[in-house]
Order: sequence, then C-alpha cells, then structure tokens
Amino acid sequence: MSADGTEETPLLKRRLTASESKIHNAKLFLAVFSAVLGNFSFGYSMVFSSPVLPELTSPGADPRLRMDTEQAAWFGSIYTLGAAAGGLGAMLLNDMIGRKLSIMMSAVPSTIGYLLMGGAVNIWMLHIGRFLTGIAGGMTAASIPVYISEISHRGVRGALGSCPQITAVFGTLSLYALSLVVPWRWLAVAGELPPLLMVVLLVFMPSSPRRLLSMGQEEKAKKVLLWLRGSRYDTHIELRAIQHSISMQSKVTWSQLGTPVFYKPILISVVMRFLQQMTGITPILVYLQPIFARSNVSLEPKYDAAIVGVVRLFSVAVAACLMDRAGRKALLYTSSMLMFLSSLTLTMISHTTPCPPGPSPPNLTLSSDYGLASDMGHTLAAGHQGPASVLPLIATMVFIFGYAMGWGPITWLLMSEVLPLVARGVASGLCVAVSWLTAFMLTHTFTHLVEAYGLYVPYLGFTVVCVVCLLFNAVCIPETRSRSLEEIENYFRTGRTFTIRRSPSTIQST
Repeated sequence: MSADGTEETPLLKRRLTASESKIHNAKLFLAVFSAVLGNFSFGYSMVFSSPVLPELTSPGADPRLRMDTEQAAWFGSIYTLGAAAGGLGAMLLNDMIGRKLSIMMSAVPSTIGYLLMGGAVNIWMLHIGRFLTGIAGGMTAASIPVYISEISHRGVRGALGSCPQITAVFGTLSLYALSLVVPWRWLAVAGELPPLLMVVLLVFMPSSPRRLLSMGQEEKAKKVLLWLRGSRYDTHIELRAIQHSISMQSKVTWSQLGTPVFYKPILISVVMRFLQQMTGITPILVYLQPIFARSNVSLEPKYDAAIVGVVRLFSVAVAACLMDRAGRKALLYTSSMLMFLSSLTLTMISHTTPCPPGPSPPNLTLSSDYGLASDMGHTLAAGHQGPASVLPLIATMVFIFGYAMGWGPITWLLMSEVLPLVARGVASGLCVAVSWLTAFMLTHTFTHLVEAYGLYVPYLGFTVVCVVCLLFNAVCIPETRSRSLEEIENYFRTGRTFTIRRSPSTIQST
C-alpha cells in the first residue's frame, strides 16, 4: 500500500523508490535550522532566572531591583504561566496564519521581554519581561514541532523531530556559559539575537505544504516540495497522499470529537505531556542545588548546571540517532525504566538519609534557594563525605539522562505526528498549555511537600508516575517510525492498521 491508499503495483513501488532516492535534504535542513532557533531562544529564556536571581537577591543588588523570597520565586516561576498562555495563543494562530508565521510572531513578545529585563529599573519590569519571554516559549513549543513534521519526509522526520529539544539544550548551555563572563543585563541583550535571526531566516523559508494544500494552493505546494526535496523529486505521490488526507477532513464538530480518529490521538498527546511533567523533571532541574544540599551531595554549585547540561545534551543526541532506528516505543520503554530505577534509588536514599543541618531559619522553603547561595555553600561543606554521597548525584544524572533520551524529545515528536491535521494547530496548543500548567503546579507543590515531608514523598510520587509511563507506553502509544503522517492518521481511523486503504462505505460512515 502507498501513503495515499492506492495499491502499490511493482511499477508504483519502483517510482516511489526512485523518487525517494533523488531527495536532497540540504534546503530542508536549512528550513529546520531557521525554525529551531526559536527553540534555542526557548532553552535560553527558560533558565534565564538561574544566573540572574543570585545577583538580584544579593545585598549588593540595586535597591530598586532587589528581590525578597516571594518576588524571586515569582520571577522564577512566572515563565511557566507565560508559556501556558503562549501555548493557548498558538491554538488560534497555528490555524489562522499558519505554522511559519506563528513561529515568526513569537519573536515579538520575546524581543519586548528581553528589552524590559535588560533596561529594568523596577521589579515589575523584570516580571513582565519574564512573562513575555514565557509567552514566546509557549508559542514556539506549540508551533515548531508541527512545522518540522509537516515539511519533513518520513526518512528523516524522527531525527529532525529531536532538533527542537537539542537546540533548547544548546540554548541552556549558552546561557550558563555567557553568565560566567557577562553581566546579567547583557544576558538579556544577548537573548534578543536568536529570535531576530530566526525571523530574518524564516522570511526566505517556505510554508508547510500541507497548509498550502489545505488552502487550495496546489501549485505552490508543489513548488515548496521541489524546494524542500530537490528539483529531481517526483512530487506526485506525496502530494496525492497529502491531498487524500485533506479531502477527508472538514470542520471539526463536537460530535466528531467523540470519534476515535480525533479523541484518541488528542488524549494520547495530552496525557503524554501531562505524564512528562509529572515525572518531576521541572522541579528537579529548578531545585537541583538545594536537592543536592539536602541529599548530602558534595558538589560545587558552579558545576551543577554544566554537568546537567552536558548529560541532557548527550542523551538527546543519543535519542536523535536512535529515533528512526530503535523506534519511539523502544526509547520510551528505556526512558521509563531508567527514570523508574533512578527515582526509586533516590526514594530509598532520601528515606534513610537525614537532611544535613544548616544555618537557615526553620521556615525556609526551597523557593528561596536563589537568594541563599552562601548558606547552601556552608550546608554543602557540612555534608558527610564518602562513597554514599555520590549515589544521589549518580541517580539524578541517570534520571536526567533517561528523561532526555525518551520522554523529553519523543513526546514533542509524537504530538506533532499523531494529532489529526484538521485539529493539529489547536490540539498542539492545548498540549503545551497542559504541560506548562502542570509544571507550574508541580513545582509549587514540590516546594511544600519537601518542606513538610522531605524529599522522600515527592521522589516516591515520581517513582509511581514512571510506572504509569511504562504502562501507558505499552498500552496506548503506537509506533510511528517510518510511517507517513497520513498512515498514522489512518491508524486511529481504522483501529489497528497502518494502511490508508478504505472502502467507500467506511469513508461515509466516518
């Protein structure tokens, strides 16, 4: 069977193979690079508060900008609320103006946000600037994976689908590297460059061929495919497959949302994004330094971010290499098992290891970690030294490695692959909003749980969630490796097959 549902005769198979052998990916890679600059900015802006807050909470900070514990906590967490708002905004923009223009629009709040933070003379300017960069991050998170999946062919879609995650990690590492030599205001100035470069490059990049065909612009879609695949590429088969999928789509009604072709992929995507955050990755990364302090880990704070960044980058690179070889489900199984074993280890360690005493007041919470670098330095020095002190560090690195190898990048890729075309823009925005709202609530809940019960309870909860992730992957997630977007969509329409061949009666009943 071909991607458009026609019987694959030997002649058609030869034509398909010959056409695919003539694909040139150079311009496709350029288009993907132009888009993922938005993810670079996303990774940069997400951790912007990490090197900035110690400066703004120190006694020597500008009195107009000096933050107390509550203000510092909001500066760190308000980004996730902005990202949720940006995801909801992308629900409308993706279908109103298209994926490419939605990505380009994200540069507006990003640039304004960095301008406010770079020239801030009041705390409210810092908070609003942080919120605006969060909106930009939510918009790019909802739009870029969809754009990449729709311009890529199935031979490289898995690897290219990992690019957003990889470039986001590069953005994070770039911020930490710059923060060692650049004052915090200049970090904001530097943050304006990637989104501006993204806009300049995307002006010359094509729109999604699926978007163009849905608007009736067949000739333009053909030119776009020739630009993306090479001048010798036979566009007929791919255009026919895309058109076949679009012709079966119409305006989604509430009654249609109750059919499997819609509710199954949407539920899978939403639950995956929910479980992704419930594994605890966000609070672990945000509160890494005080977690190590409570776990008796002897590690200099300045090395925390670098080690985490290198581990994340290595594991995402491994996932990108294996995505189209091992398959999505195999990597998700591996990821779930690694996170389960490491979180179980951390649960047992935190249950048997008393928190080290420190000079902090008894009512101190984790949300104040940014303003207490010196206190935690004394706490770290007071920690017990020995082989056991390395176990929490190793377990945490394994957890981050496991997450970034599977549940980190693959959830983004699968979201863009399984969502039906007619609802892809809206549903992807919904997924991003659910993800960031979950991250915001979990981060604050983590703070209170650790204050009341220590690290044991949240780690135990993360261990249970990892088991749920394992089961959910086994029962609900389909393998999409080497499948066209039309084949994946037909999987949910027909039940348990990846063909697109359907009888007229089945089409009418749907």
